Amino acid sequence: MNWIGIGALNMAIAVGLGAFGAHGLKGIADEQQLGWWHTATLYLLAHALGLLIVGLLIRLNYATQTTAWLLQVGVVIFAGSLYAMTLGAPRWFGAITPIGGLLMIVGWVWLTVTTFRGVAN
Repeated sequence: MNWIGIGALNMAIAVGLGAFGAHGLKGIADEQQLGWWHTATLYLLAHALGLLIVGLLIRLNYATQTTAWLLQVGVVIFAGSLYAMTLGAPRWFGAITPIGGLLMIVGWVWLTVTTFRGVAN
């Protein structure tokens, strides 16, 4: 899997969605919804950058594919659920948001453990 490419694509998506949130949601979303959008974009941007770094670490054999998968799936669930609620999805979507957050945490912990062990795929 080309995690550097996926990280770069996530960066482009984050910038686009950030711009849309700043300009396209004016008058449509309330303050709370704009907050959700901002949080989703912040985490998407941060984890896209993280995936770029993890992609490099994978190529250097310092990290595993598992780390990248956990981060990617986590950010899709986390940010995706917040974006969906902002755009009108039911509030119960918020119940899956922490699952994404947990996957991101596990991804970073997995990177920590595997690099301390010197284990890579």
